[in-house]
Amino acid sequence: MTVPTPPEGEQPVAPTPDDRDPWRPPSPDHGPAPAPWGPPPTGLPPAGSPLAPRPGNGMAVTALVLGVLGVVLALPVVLFWMSWLPALLAVIFGSVGLGLARKGRARGKGMALAGVLLGVGGLLGAIAGGVVFATVVHKANDDASAWIEKAKKSAEAEKKARHPSFGGSYTFGNGLKVTVAEPQPFVPDGYVLGHAKGNKAVQVTIKVVNTGTERVEIVTGLPSVNDADGASTELVIDGSGRQKVLKGYVLPGREVVGKYAFSLPPDAADRMEVEFTPDAKRWERTYWSGPTGLTGK
Repeated sequence: MTVPTPPEGEQPVAPTPDDRDPWRPPSPDHGPAPAPWGPPPTGLPPAGSPLAPRPGNGMAVTALVLGVLGVVLALPVVLFWMSWLPALLAVIFGSVGLGLARKGRARGKGMALAGVLLGVGGLLGAIAGGVVFATVVHKANDDASAWIEKAKKSAEAEKKARHPSFGGSYTFGNGLKVTVAEPQPFVPDGYVLGHAKGNKAVQVTIKVVNTGTERVEIVTGLPSVNDADGASTELVIDGSGRQKVLKGYVLPGREVVGKYAFSLPPDAADRMEVEFTPDAKRWERTYWSGPTGLTGK
């Protein structure tokens, strides 16, 4: 190695060990050598710098998903009871996510805000659905109560209609209008069946009118008679030919009349009941009631 010659007039400086060997480690007297190129670059701003990236916001994502779910469930009114919980959780998680974003500890501020707004919308939808559902249920209960009351009144009216007094009428479902006149005293002739000596006989007259547009058959033409105490009576048959049994078809707009005689015991009550139906298999029996017509007889 060649040592350079100092300029004229200067004293030569003795080379140091470092000058002699530039690759030799420095001596302890010179202290540690500085790093020639500094710390290796990382490509990221130093920790705590405003430019440092913030972590993701899981609360915001959760709030957004729950908010969407709450709104979707609130759209069908019948699912309002399922929408309030995810909507409420969306508001809670979104609020937490907004707090983290405002403090600079996480990203997703917009996502968190959207989750809160969707959660509020889901809660409002759940409340509206609950109000609508309660209104519908209340109206249904009112309608059901009104229908039951109407049905009860209709049944009571029908029951009352099927218990007319003598002289009143009742129209059956086949269009036959039946009227039972007030019973009249009946005196059998000498040849008689069903009437004991000392009994009282009455005649029951039944008129049937076909109010429909088609002919109707009378299947059950015999009435039954009881006094007010429930004592049954006997059908009287004599040779006078005054009795007439209802049977056969009744043409539209036509009228037929049946006449029957019944024998009551001497101690029978002064009121009686006549039971009749034109077809016992299809229609309930109707009961006409009133005085026996034998008072003072």
